[in-house]
Amino acid sequence: LIRWNWLSTHWDDIGERSQQHLLLTAISFFAGLIIASLLASIARRWRWTATPITFFTTILYTVPSIALFAALIPILGTGLVVPAVALTTYSLVVLTPFLIVAFDEVSPATIEAADAMGMTRAQRLFLVELPLALPSIFAGLRITAVTLIGLVTVGGLFGLGGFGNLIDDGLTRDFPTPIVVGVLASVLMAMATDLILVGIAAAISPWRRAKP
Repeated sequence: LIRWNWLSTHWDDIGERSQQHLLLTAISFFAGLIIASLLASIARRWRWTATPITFFTTILYTVPSIALFAALIPILGTGLVVPAVALTTYSLVVLTPFLIVAFDEVSPATIEAADAMGMTRAQRLFLVELPLALPSIFAGLRITAVTLIGLVTVGGLFGLGGFGNLIDDGLTRDFPTPIVVGVLASVLMAMATDLILVGIAAAISPWRRAKP
């Protein structure tokens, strides 16, 4: 499955695909987080909007990824814009409900105590609600990041960058080495990203660490 002579002569190509894959994941991840935060804020402020927002993001997620990429290419061209838009769309269905639920799980008694202390809305959000909601938020972030890393490979099948380009090259030439490299690299990136997010969550919420 692995021809080591091909691997030794294609490190530059693998490095370039790694950068593209990471860049596309980062763009769609942070763009999705910003949009999902706005949608969650709207849903929490005007409760009647929660159902249509959730329904809308779910409908977007039901569109097959290959079909969405194919539909966007004639409109947006063959650059980073197509995968970024498509992947950001898919991230919303995970992030938006997680953000809504994460803040809803904060105890009303805690919020009332913060209000009784004279905290402003912003102070209550950043000093009380956000720290308590972090575990649920990071659970959603981890699922989103791993999902996006897997979906980036679909864009590569259309020549849009990432490890999918290696997989597409291997399929086109009936040559398994780039296919194996692309799949393994995607899996390793997903695992590394998940571990990094776990570490960040532990670092910014030390009060939740298990005591000996």
